[in-house]
Amino acid sequence: MAVKPFPILCILPPQPAEAILASGVIARLYQEIPNARFTLVTGARAAPLFRDTPGLDRTVLFEGEGFAAWFKLWRKLRGRRWGLILDAVGTPLPRRLAARKRAILPRDAEPEHLTVAAARLLKLEDDPPAPFLSTSEETEALADRLIGRAGEPLLAIGPGGDWIGKRWPSERYAFAVTQLIGPKGAMAGARVVLLGGPEEMKTAEPVRRAVDRERLIDLTGQADLLIAYACLKRARLYIGNATALTQAAAASGCPTLALFGPTDEELCAPVGPYARVLRGPRTFEEVRRSDPQLSQPVCHMFDISVEAVVRAATRLLAETRGVT
Repeated sequence: MAVKPFPILCILPPQPAEAILASGVIARLYQEIPNARFTLVTGARAAPLFRDTPGLDRTVLFEGEGFAAWFKLWRKLRGRRWGLILDAVGTPLPRRLAARKRAILPRDAEPEHLTVAAARLLKLEDDPPAPFLSTSEETEALADRLIGRAGEPLLAIGPGGDWIGKRWPSERYAFAVTQLIGPKGAMAGARVVLLGGPEEMKTAEPVRRAVDRERLIDLTGQADLLIAYACLKRARLYIGNATALTQAAAASGCPTLALFGPTDEELCAPVGPYARVLRGPRTFEEVRRSDPQLSQPVCHMFDISVEAVVRAATRLLAETRGVT
């Protein structure tokens, strides 16, 4: 006898980095409810991350702001009685839809790491499910084709970011890469995988120029976040700024060195078995005192030296030797 599908509506943050941090609850639900069928609500940039999710019926994009946007979304979802509505954002939508059970992030919840906040909705905050993205055989095969030769160590670099304040200077990435893959470096002879969106082509240029062509796999603008996630499973080390790409690297299990400045690691440090955060001598609060709105067009990452990044990367490689 066929098992009746159990419809689950998951409302995830619209930003990719935050959606990745909350993604573990989807994997846990599918693991515990084999007949689960998911409808995901998220933003246009985050939606492709979940296209290979088992049991996915559809993804509904939340677009716009205010009552009109919520009403439009409600009309798309109202025709079904949901087995569970899980809202990791704290929207007004779940209470206006029919459901057997609702798990809603309180609007007045104390700020906490989003992975823990999402887990709390399922009463799993003591052992929160780690971020996880599902990938199909086709996605994995595409990653294999993009990476090419197997068996060589891969150093993945994500120098981009949506604001200059959060971007470690690209020229410093170039210096760090050349030291790490040079004859005396901790990843001597490695190939370099350069990752980022189409808008980050210029940002990535210093790294592109610093690496010999035969040792460079330039995927800037060629791999979306889910494909990048699959590629990162094959990397020995990733270094990047506080971005969705860095969250994806940590979630993939790749040893990840995240460079933080005007980003609060207490709320959004990457989560993964081998994820580490490196910042300069200033705490997040000290950075914020210099830029209260975190909006000034200045780089807040100059206090992280190339030497500090190379040392931290070398240490992380040593710590993960034999386990990745």
